[in-house]
Amino acid sequence: MGSIPNETIEQIAAANDVVEVIGSYFPLKRAGANYKALCPFHQEKTPSFTVSPARQTFHCFGCGVGGSVFRFVMEYEHVDFPAAVRRLAARAGIPVVEDRSWSGGDDRQQELRSVLLQLHSEAAEWFHSNLRARSGEAAREYLKRRAIDKRIAHEWQLGFAPESWDAFLNWALERGYRRAEIVQSGLVKLRDENRPDGEVYDRFRGRIMFPICNDIGEVIAFSGRVLENDEGGAKYLNSPETPLFRKGNVLFGLHKTKRALIEANSAIVCEGQLDLITVFESGIGNVVAPQGTAFTEAQARVLKRYVSEVVLCFDADAAGQKAAERSFEALLQQDLIVRVAEIPGGEDPDSLIRSRGRADFEKLIANAREFFDVWLDHATATADLNSLGTKMQLARRLAETVGRISNPLMRGEVAARVSARIAVPMAEFERLLGRRPESRGNGERAEERSAPFKRPPHEIEMLCLLALRDADARRFLVQQNWRDVLAQTPDAQLLERVLGSDIEPDEPSTLNAFMTQLSPDEEALISEWLVSKMPPNGADVARGWWSGLQQAALRRQLQIAEGRMKIPRLSTGEEVVLQKQIVDLRKQLDELSALSSARVLDT
Repeated sequence: MGSIPNETIEQIAAANDVVEVIGSYFPLKRAGANYKALCPFHQEKTPSFTVSPARQTFHCFGCGVGGSVFRFVMEYEHVDFPAAVRRLAARAGIPVVEDRSWSGGDDRQQELRSVLLQLHSEAAEWFHSNLRARSGEAAREYLKRRAIDKRIAHEWQLGFAPESWDAFLNWALERGYRRAEIVQSGLVKLRDENRPDGEVYDRFRGRIMFPICNDIGEVIAFSGRVLENDEGGAKYLNSPETPLFRKGNVLFGLHKTKRALIEANSAIVCEGQLDLITVFESGIGNVVAPQGTAFTEAQARVLKRYVSEVVLCFDADAAGQKAAERSFEALLQQDLIVRVAEIPGGEDPDSLIRSRGRADFEKLIANAREFFDVWLDHATATADLNSLGTKMQLARRLAETVGRISNPLMRGEVAARVSARIAVPMAEFERLLGRRPESRGNGERAEERSAPFKRPPHEIEMLCLLALRDADARRFLVQQNWRDVLAQTPDAQLLERVLGSDIEPDEPSTLNAFMTQLSPDEEALISEWLVSKMPPNGADVARGWWSGLQQAALRRQLQIAEGRMKIPRLSTGEEVVLQKQIVDLRKQLDELSALSSARVLDT
């Protein structure tokens, strides 16, 4: 993956007004020159979330989060910086072309991706139109029996693939798509995989179609369900892996449910699309479904961005239990708390809500037991704990799973439960576990952890603010020998970055682009400065603060030089050099002091 050029970032920032972007997520109320709202990142009763249209930044004076329009999307959507850039670029209709050391192959991949996205989007519309047509009558009747009405079908863009070998293929060709592109989409299938130029036919035939979207709502694949269960065939058929779709990376419904996940800090995990849709449409929004029978590590990492707890809501049969155990392996690696909702036999979330109602389902979720308790029940249900051999085999098998827990507190608690349940002394069970390094959280190495953020001294903050807000002040500062002075000034790294950047105070887009290069703490601090009421701007104000910084730097140099003069056994040459340096430093200090005094008298 390449880097996104700074010019493109500035262009995207200029095209996305921060008030309009944030206002598209929740209402903002004007408060003087700024806008205010209740902060979406923490609970509060009095609005402290402030948006500055003049500076194109936001800041919450309650929890401290703040920054550019890119930072808002990153925090609100729980995405990384490149994803935030692409979302804002798509919003403004700006193409994002990354800098790469190679171009041809990646440009072609980008072009293919765009074509496949368009094909999937139009295919979803075509399948949906088939559902409304006469040929989709049987599919509509099936959905009606599952309490999926016209509105829900429209909201989820459900569709129908006609029982035909080439209906989709012919439609796509008529739309102008090339045969090779249609094959790469996975929506048609080669009759002979060894003959790329051979005959192809529609992959989905006679099935209800569920569009699978990425987390920003783009259709990237499909899942097709048969109308009648066939003992000899698969109930569900998914798109194959394509340039758009990696089954193990995608969570069905996430584009609709992610805000509810964040607010609940908990995810209800269902097995299938219909289960998820029924749960969501009943009013329970914090729900997702893996593309398969169990979670992958990649899906668990995605979920970790939104929640700290997962409630597995799989079928009560043996397959559902195995899926829960396999899912736990992946979720465990992300230090997620896992509970299991025990569905009554013969039921699933869809049937449970339709027969008993939302309240009963919510009660079942609230009473979900911790995974380890359910797991221990299943593991020991048929074991003969009176047999020493059986007990040792079971202990080793259980220790294998417990040993994968990276969080030391959770690991110790679970080990104690296992020890008590199977009546094995804790010390003996711990020997089976072996040693495990302390959790770093999401694979983070100790050396990668950032040091606690240290706020710069007041004079550095003032100079940063002047250089960011006022063109005349900035012009004065960058004309000084700022690199030499700041090299002698403690905690001046942020001011060095501000003066070394291409910021234009009258162009907020350049400020937004600069802020993308900062840490979240630095970005929040700058947003705080920019939306706060500050002293007057101007080159004279900057000159006064800069003079104080220069004098402090000269005093530190003078103190060091005078200290060196006290070192015994200096050579004559060294003494002469130091004496000259001390005289020069004192002269510079006197001149700066006189200049400062003259300015005070002038004012």
